[in-house]
Amino acid sequence: MSSGELTGTISDTVARIRQEVCRLHEQLTRWELVTWTSGNVSARVPGADLMVIKPSGVSYDDLTPESMVVTTLHGDVVDGNHSPSSDTDAHAYVYRHMPQVNGVVHTHSPYATAWAARDEAIPCVLTAMADEFGGEIPVGPFALIGGDDIGKGIVATLDGHRSPAVLMRNHGVFTIGASAKAAVKAAVMCEDVARTVHIARTGGPLVPIEPHHIDALYERYQGVYGQR
Repeated sequence: MSSGELTGTISDTVARIRQEVCRLHEQLTRWELVTWTSGNVSARVPGADLMVIKPSGVSYDDLTPESMVVTTLHGDVVDGNHSPSSDTDAHAYVYRHMPQVNGVVHTHSPYATAWAARDEAIPCVLTAMADEFGGEIPVGPFALIGGDDIGKGIVATLDGHRSPAVLMRNHGVFTIGASAKAAVKAAVMCEDVARTVHIARTGGPLVPIEPHHIDALYERYQGVYGQR
């Protein structure tokens, strides 16, 4: 499929996802997870080997649904008037290797990125962490931007891990989700707990939650909490 060949049902689906992805970028600025043009949200296009992602270097104030870029799951542009994010290959690698993932988010949120700069996982010392992440938030390896090495690090770190967030060493936060909205929520929660745990540690030693309590909290939150 090449540019201009988005027709029928796929065209309608892509249009809807472009609107959703554009709207979700507003949450990154609302929760102060990004600065200037950094960060990005992407979403898988169901029923096609495609994704929708933020354009590279475009101000958040200037983002529109039409400016979102459609690419293949190998990062090739299918539709759009802009170059896609420099993290496109990383997102694409995640989608190819984690079929359960339908949304990916990248931020440089300050507190979480500070943990990444120390190559330090965020320990599970809050019930909110047990609920959302099922344990610690792990650190992934250092990788250069521009290829799929970041994606490889994300997949290798999160494979078999309950956390939807990974702190990529010396870089920032990547989160995944069953939807793009879920990935954005994970990014918001990651920064929130990173800040709280940092503040807690300045006052004294952290008190970890016992693993069986983490399991119970995670199962309740993921299976019972909220409206079903």
